[in-house]
Amino acid sequence: MNSDTAAGLRDLYRDTLLNDILPFWFPRCVDHEHGGFFTALDRDGSLLDTDKSVWFQGRIAWMLLTLYNTVEHRPEWLEWARSGLEFLERHGTDADGRLFFLTDRAGQSLRKRRYAYSESFAAIAWAAHARAAGSARSAERARDLFERFVRWNFTPGLMPPKFTDLRPAIGLAPRMITIVTAQELIANLGDDADLRGWIDRCIGEIGRWFFKPELDCVMEQVAPDGSVIDHFDGRTLNPGHAIEGAWFILHEARRRGDAAMCKLGLGMLEASWRRGWDHEYGGLYYFRDLYNKPVQEYWHDMKFWWPHNEAVIATLLAWRMTGEEKYARWHRQIHDWAFAHFPDPEYSEWYGYLHRDGRVSMPLKGNHWKGFFHLPRMLWYCWKLLEEIPTVPEEDITHRERR
Repeated sequence: MNSDTAAGLRDLYRDTLLNDILPFWFPRCVDHEHGGFFTALDRDGSLLDTDKSVWFQGRIAWMLLTLYNTVEHRPEWLEWARSGLEFLERHGTDADGRLFFLTDRAGQSLRKRRYAYSESFAAIAWAAHARAAGSARSAERARDLFERFVRWNFTPGLMPPKFTDLRPAIGLAPRMITIVTAQELIANLGDDADLRGWIDRCIGEIGRWFFKPELDCVMEQVAPDGSVIDHFDGRTLNPGHAIEGAWFILHEARRRGDAAMCKLGLGMLEASWRRGWDHEYGGLYYFRDLYNKPVQEYWHDMKFWWPHNEAVIATLLAWRMTGEEKYARWHRQIHDWAFAHFPDPEYSEWYGYLHRDGRVSMPLKGNHWKGFFHLPRMLWYCWKLLEEIPTVPEEDITHRERR
C-alpha cells in the first residue's frame, strides 16, 4: 500500500463517518422525551421499535465520547452521550447491581440475560466520559462496572449455567471483551497494573486454549482444559468474531511492542481469514464448522456487517504493524467487497444483513443488535490509524526480538 492509497482510504473513512453514518443516526436516534437512544431504525431512518437495548446505551455513548475526545469537542456529542449515560443510571441497573439487556422506551425492564456484556459497554462509556468531563465519579463508575463484569464472567459458579454440567465449556467472548474493555479503561483513565493483569490473563488463555494452529482455527468455545467439544456447538467457528479478537490482541501488541503477542494476533487473523473467506461470492461467512461439516445455524452463509467491519480493522492493523503486502491485499479485498455491498447510497448507513451472494436480506439499518457502534468504530479506528501513518510502514515489531 503506497502513501497515496493510504491517504485516500484515510479520507474515505473520515468522510463516511462524519458525513454519512453520523448524520443518519443523529439526532434522530436520541429520545428527547425519556432519554437514551433508539436503535431500531428502518432503511430511511424511521423508527421501527421504541424498546431500548441497554448495551447500546453504553456503546453509543462510548462512540460519541470517543469522537469528542479524539476528533473535536462538539458540545452536541457530549450532550447526546450524557443522555445515554443518564438513562443507564436511572433505568439500567437491577437490584443485584447487574445491568438489564432490554427495556421499554421509558426504561422499565423487559429482559435480563444470564451473561454480562451490558456492564462492559457501560464501563467503557463511563471511562470515556471521565476523560471528556474530567469526572472522578465517572472514572469510579467505570472501574466498578469493569469489576462487576469480570467477577460475573470469571468467578466459578457465579453465572447460571446455560446447560447442565454434563459437558462444561468456556467461551472466547468473555476473554475478548475483557481485553478491549481493559484497553479502553487504560486509554481513558491511565495505565493500571490490575487492568494489565486482566489483559495478560485473557490473552494467555486465548493463546493456550482457543487458538489452535494445528487445526488452523480459533475456537468459539472449548472444554475447560482447552480440548475440542466434538458436537455442533463445540465445532462451530465464527471467523468474524475471531478476527475481532485478533485485532484486540494486535492493538495490545502494538501498544507494548510485544513480538510474541503480535505473532498470536497475526496467527488468529490468518487462520480465521482462511476459514471465513467465501471464494465463490466474496465476503466472510458467518459460521463455519471445525471439520467442514454442515453447520447447525441456518444463517451460517449470510454476510453480516460487523464481521466485515472487524476484518477491515484487523487487516489494516496487521499491515501497519508488519508492512507485509499480504495484509494490505487482504485489507483491499475485504474493504472493496464491504463497500460494494453494504452501503445504501440513497438513505446512507449500511445494511446489516446480506444473503451469501451480497443481495440485501432485510433493509433495516438498526435493531437491538445493530446500532451506532461496529461500523463507526471501524471508520474511526482506520481513519486514525492511517492519519498517523508515515510514508513507509512503522518498524516491524515481529523482528524486534531477533535483534
